Amino acid sequence: SLTGESEPCARGPEFSNENPLETKNIAFFSTNAVEGTCTGIVIRTGDRTVMGRIANLASGLDTGETPIAREIHHFINLITSVAVFLGVSFFIIAIVLKYYWLDAVIFLIGIIVANVPEGLLATVTVCLTLTAKRMAKKNCLVKNLEAVETLGSTSTICSDKTGTLTQNRMTVAHMWFDNRIIEVDTSEDQVSASYDKNAPGLRALIRCAMLCNRAEFKLDATNLKKPILQRDCIGDASESAILKSCELSFGGVAQYREKNKKAVEIPFNSTNKYQVSVHETDDGDDRYLLVMKGAPERILDRCTSIYMDGSDLELTDYWKAQFNNAYLELGGFGERVLGFCDVRLDSKKYPKGYRFDPDEANFQLTELRFLGLMSMIDPPRAAVPDAVEKCRSAGIKVIMVTGDHPITAKAIAKGVGIISEHNETVEDIAARLGIPVSQVNPRDAKAVVVHGNDLKSMSSEQLDDILRHHSEIVFARTSPQQKLIIVEGCQRQGAIVAVTGDGGN
Repeated sequence: SLTGESEPCARGPEFSNENPLETKNIAFFSTNAVEGTCTGIVIRTGDRTVMGRIANLASGLDTGETPIAREIHHFINLITSVAVFLGVSFFIIAIVLKYYWLDAVIFLIGIIVANVPEGLLATVTVCLTLTAKRMAKKNCLVKNLEAVETLGSTSTICSDKTGTLTQNRMTVAHMWFDNRIIEVDTSEDQVSASYDKNAPGLRALIRCAMLCNRAEFKLDATNLKKPILQRDCIGDASESAILKSCELSFGGVAQYREKNKKAVEIPFNSTNKYQVSVHETDDGDDRYLLVMKGAPERILDRCTSIYMDGSDLELTDYWKAQFNNAYLELGGFGERVLGFCDVRLDSKKYPKGYRFDPDEANFQLTELRFLGLMSMIDPPRAAVPDAVEKCRSAGIKVIMVTGDHPITAKAIAKGVGIISEHNETVEDIAARLGIPVSQVNPRDAKAVVVHGNDLKSMSSEQLDDILRHHSEIVFARTSPQQKLIIVEGCQRQGAIVAVTGDGGN
């Protein structure tokens, strides 16, 4: 994608940023509108669009000579020089020895012709073709045979994140309930679950997550035979991730929803930043159950109690501090965090058959009970850390270039080994020493995360300095044009650069 967003982004008439990829009043051709209505005006067409300009940048590049072409030209020049030198030498010797002049010319021509490497072209072509065929078996199509050898000479890899280093599939990674953060088991057999699935706090959180969710599995037979994490869903990325997590951990989400009928729903919108629904329940309680999820701080503001270890407790400053600590920790993982809460509606105010109105919201939306947090991330591919380590051991520098948020990019980079476990960024050093970032010498940090806005104001010399003095680099919030600038910067360092990824790459 142009911007690398896995979540819907709000758009409106207000101008918010000089960057066309960031401003709120521009949408791109082929963008899907998830909700809402608007009237749009076409402001650019053809080569003048953002994608058109990127295409012009890519097509207008001077490809230059490939390493193998340079080597072949050098070899041919060497052979030609040797052949001409030997031919002329033997011609002179033949004349000096009183050979007939025609025989001397034959010596000259014969020596030069004998040194012509007529098999070179066929040999190189066959070798490159065989290599291309082997790569095709690994789903890598080679259109230019010379690129095969260039790939073998690669010294720097610039890789996109979404779908290349990661699975391009949002997954619930952590939960916070009963005042502890647990790592969610995403294995199909659920053998590595390190938490009690019967814990009251977890069951209340999962109940809320199952009911306050519009995502559904596609009902075709082929899809339902797939492993749960690989099934296609109808719904946005976050809700699909929650649905899969609930199905994987407890199962029977569709049946549970049928037993707990929905009476009313207010869908998520960017103004309220929450989604709420009211349900009848099959647990013997005649009262309606209201469930809500959304931006954690907005959800907490609507709560007066918190559910901990099976008990409803008053939401004191202590619990708010515990919530903030958990929220910051999950956010530090580079994950998208959602808050969950519920409440049993008073049966006197809301008796059976009460006419709920989603437009007027004629039901309780405050004094709720906070349940916990769920955080989601697009997880790294399983084979990526090993591949990064192999590249590093082969002397190849791996750089992440992504349009995602710096925190998310840094978390994934650490997860796949692009930023090593013991290497720190300038921000990490500042946090460890308790000093401002401005007081840290950038040369002390082996790793660096560069924001696209900072890259925009950098000179070529500053970019070269970063590429030269940092071994582990992540570029975040970059535009496709900036990706080209980064590649050109690497090439100025004498690197042979391979670029992998989708979209603008």
